[in-house]
Amino acid sequence: MTSSVDESLLSDFLAFTLAGARPSVASGVASSGVRWTWQGEGVLLLEPAQTQLQTQRQTHSVLASAGIHGDETAPIEMLSRLVADIANGNAPLAARMLVVLGNAAAMRAGVRYIDDDLNRLFSGRHANLPASAEAPRAVELERTAAAFFENATHAKWHIDMHTAIRASVFEQFALLPHTGAPLDRAMFDWLRDARLEAVLLHREKGATFTHYTAEQCGALACTLELGKVRPFGENDLARFAASDAALRRLIAGEAAAQPMPLRVFTVVAQIDKLSEQFVLNVASDVPNFTPFPAGTELARDGDYTYRVTHEEERIVFPNPKVKPGLRAGLMVVDTTDATLASLD
Repeated sequence: MTSSVDESLLSDFLAFTLAGARPSVASGVASSGVRWTWQGEGVLLLEPAQTQLQTQRQTHSVLASAGIHGDETAPIEMLSRLVADIANGNAPLAARMLVVLGNAAAMRAGVRYIDDDLNRLFSGRHANLPASAEAPRAVELERTAAAFFENATHAKWHIDMHTAIRASVFEQFALLPHTGAPLDRAMFDWLRDARLEAVLLHREKGATFTHYTAEQCGALACTLELGKVRPFGENDLARFAASDAALRRLIAGEAAAQPMPLRVFTVVAQIDKLSEQFVLNVASDVPNFTPFPAGTELARDGDYTYRVTHEEERIVFPNPKVKPGLRAGLMVVDTTDATLASLD
């Protein structure tokens, strides 16, 4: 007999994870016929029903993650609801899917992280902070993602969903990691299908979850920023219906809906906080993507200053409260026309 705890694994994966529960069995079959395997706290493998596999060859593997920052609740709730719909048959599944709720301890505490930002500890950076509460989780998620993608000979995707700390000129936008590989049209088509307003292109390698899966696993990876940080239960998930629908189409193997225009920005500089003397000349209520003209001094830290050198630069993720040694902001410029032309 299936216990109520096991039933909640699929019907409310968020509550199951927050409770620190463990299923009585590690795998099973949902009422939809989808096969599930619990791989550890916040990690659930979903595979298409056997009858579907007999009639349709799998064409892709999708890792969908949320909660890498524990207080970014909207995408966590959205992903938990998607698990329930896959299990009960309301969301068709044609792909292998790995669902990850990243930092359960921070989710329970309602904070971004316990000791260190988990999304700065991938690609081996966790070795620099072995005593951090987040370091073992970074190791675990690297191994889990690598195992999921290891034998996949078809398209590999990673959609990592976040929310921003502050408001944004573009409320919903994406970030693509830099691997040195050419930009992929399929990813841009999916971002347009998700009705993202803008996409930010990194020019250097980083230590985020998507950087790891893109570089080490060969996945088409993107980080989505969907609205602002809010407590659990206070999110209007209807605001993110387009991204939710695009993810559902992706795992169902369905064609994209009508694509939308997309602004593209490229990182031209990173503002780092070097010491506690760091000063960021950006008000706390300034939205992401706010433009600044050439010559504007945005940051000062001892002998270091940052001034805008392009005709116009926009600031993204300004945060003077980070620990010394971490990023306090990204500076970007509009590259929409050149980037989209390069996809042809």
